Amino acid sequence: MADVKQPVRQKPEGDLVIDRARDFWAKSGRTILIACAAVIVLGGGWLAYKYLVQAPKEQKAAEAIWKAESYFVADSTQKALKGDGQAPGFEKVMSQYGGTDQANLSRYYAGAIALKSGDFNKAVENLKEFSTSSKLIQARAYKLLADAYASLGKNAEALGNYKKAAAEYEDDQQNSAEYLYLAAYFADRVMNDKKQAVDLYKELKQKYPNTQFGFEADKFLAQAGVYKIDK
Repeated sequence: MADVKQPVRQKPEGDLVIDRARDFWAKSGRTILIACAAVIVLGGGWLAYKYLVQAPKEQKAAEAIWKAESYFVADSTQKALKGDGQAPGFEKVMSQYGGTDQANLSRYYAGAIALKSGDFNKAVENLKEFSTSSKLIQARAYKLLADAYASLGKNAEALGNYKKAAAEYEDDQQNSAEYLYLAAYFADRVMNDKKQAVDLYKELKQKYPNTQFGFEADKFLAQAGVYKIDK
């Protein structure tokens, strides 16, 4: 009598999944553990840096800058920049607390002081490096940067930054109108670009018709023979 072969029993689907998982883990488990450990170390390192290094540094920078800011407000610009022998000035805050918000803000102040003292290259250097999420301050920084470029005879850069200043925070109508007026005036009187000047005066009149600079635009547009502005 011939032997009857027993049918091969198939493993349940669940057992097959478990076997595949075991095979995968045997082959890749070490790599996965290393990757997970790296993520934990990097994440933990970032948190440690943020709360144990950066946060205290920001606090110290904030404590260091307040005296320089008070000198700046009082128009004691050299003490604001260099310090008074006890409290640091903006230059030291920038060098000692690099990477902090206060060091970044010190660049704005240092740029403004350099512009006022006639060191236009230094003004450009500091103001170009400055950046903030505050649209009001950023717009002012662009305007000061434009002034510095204008003083250096770099007309294209000056005009570009006047326009950037005007566009940065259009809800601030008074300042934005002033910056747009400066752009138009600069294009007209310095660059002798009458077409661009007229376009900028038109934009000023359209956006800020009831401001002082909006009324000033009327005079210049009339001189250019433009009496009607499309809304």
